Amino acid sequence: MDLVRAPLRAAFDRAEAALDGVFTAAWNPLLNLGALGFFFYWIITVSGIYLFIFFDTGVHQAYASVEYMTHDQWYAAGVMRSLHRYASDGLVVVMLLHLVREFALDRYRGVRWFSWVTGVPVLVLVFVAGISGYWMVWDQLAQYVALVSTEWLDRLPIFGEPIAKNFFSPDTLESRFFTLMVFLHIAVPLIALIVLWVHLQRVTKPRINPPRGLAVGVFASMLLLSLVHPALSQGAADLAQVPGRVGLDWFYLPLFPLLDRLPGTVTWVGAGVLLLMLVAVPWMPPMRRVAAAVVDLRNCNGCIRCFDDCPYNAIMMGARTDGRPFERQAIVNPALCVGCGICAGSCPTSMPFRTASDLAPGIDLPDHSMAMLRDAVHAASAALSGDTRVLVFGCEHGARIDSLASPHARGVSLRCVGQLPPSFLDYVLSRDLADGVVLAGCSTNSCHARKGIDWTEQRLARKRDPQLRARVPLARLRTHWQGRKGRRSLDALIEGFTTELARLPAPVRSARPGEPMPATERVDG
Repeated sequence: MDLVRAPLRAAFDRAEAALDGVFTAAWNPLLNLGALGFFFYWIITVSGIYLFIFFDTGVHQAYASVEYMTHDQWYAAGVMRSLHRYASDGLVVVMLLHLVREFALDRYRGVRWFSWVTGVPVLVLVFVAGISGYWMVWDQLAQYVALVSTEWLDRLPIFGEPIAKNFFSPDTLESRFFTLMVFLHIAVPLIALIVLWVHLQRVTKPRINPPRGLAVGVFASMLLLSLVHPALSQGAADLAQVPGRVGLDWFYLPLFPLLDRLPGTVTWVGAGVLLLMLVAVPWMPPMRRVAAAVVDLRNCNGCIRCFDDCPYNAIMMGARTDGRPFERQAIVNPALCVGCGICAGSCPTSMPFRTASDLAPGIDLPDHSMAMLRDAVHAASAALSGDTRVLVFGCEHGARIDSLASPHARGVSLRCVGQLPPSFLDYVLSRDLADGVVLAGCSTNSCHARKGIDWTEQRLARKRDPQLRARVPLARLRTHWQGRKGRRSLDALIEGFTTELARLPAPVRSARPGEPMPATERVDG
């Protein structure tokens, strides 16, 4: 799978970097695919309700009512029809891009399998809703779609009698057919919305609204397209004649010629195999599970910070079980934990200053613990020299930091930049372990663990607990959110940062490593 993911990931990196230059990271469409999907869904819903007011469900009236909306009321219903159509196309595009991007970023395996698997039926339901929309126009393309679809369904022995025969003669089709199609066209998107709700159950604080500027720009573009190139019908359906040539919509209907010509066994088996492959992708092969976070009740006071910060609903707060005088305790569900370490970064007991006892926070990663992180900081600091020493804390999903270009910089790896408690920055600078610190991670608005960058920036801005201490000089801190392709810009940032550090006045230090720590700084839990 890596042979497939690697080029896709590189393509997305290049596309995202290019769009960042046009839209900025906050408005980048590729970084707001899920939110854009919901935005298109609401446009489809509002425009569909308006169109339903004028739609006539009679066999001979359906086409005429659509033509009235398109031409006689082009300024309102006609625009709404086009918006309905183009928003549907946009929904399909962002859903497919979202699926491919999650695959490229390897965010579909392990504990993330649930979101992938529940996303597959959403794709199917959106496609079914789109096909039913073609039928309701009841033009020649709708007649072709109806014939091919019903003949394909008839190849499965699940109906009492063939349903395709309803489209062989004008006398066999009744108006209640359009009533049924309206019901399906409304019910299927509602079912899809329910499945989407299930799809997001393992995600905390999902972004379902795009940035306002991006939403306005996308809507304005679709409105302009609707006026310049409105959606049109292809002539009234006539069941007395077999459709000859129709303008096939290759966006939605590329498989219909195959359904029309290939044997039913081939197409049904092919569809079944494709669906099973999509569902089975998270286990082809399965991801090696990382160790889930663990709770140490000796240092957990039930403060709920880890519960608030977990991006995947992997932490719940339950009744105390150890008899200590606290109301709650954190409980980790290993089946939902991705091992990002954001919870450890939020724990107030993740204090590297601790010397009277082991560095054992209330919640931590067993295979990438705070104690290991402190040891790595000391090892990296020992390799630094000069007056402009820079320590780089880097997310493993960001730019590589194992061989930094600057001789004055060394890197310390994190699972996610959100794993780093702000107290470590205070520790590094106040203990003279480095002259400056750089935090490097994923691209802005594209954190691999969803909230790592957001929570880090809020902690540094002293707007989210645990906050960066006021005594930490911000002039000695830098952030770099450029992702995997940002190694060159990271080297440039470090080079410029060392120049700036050389101009700063000497900082006031606390005890150096190995020296006794002032009693006022000592933290025991």
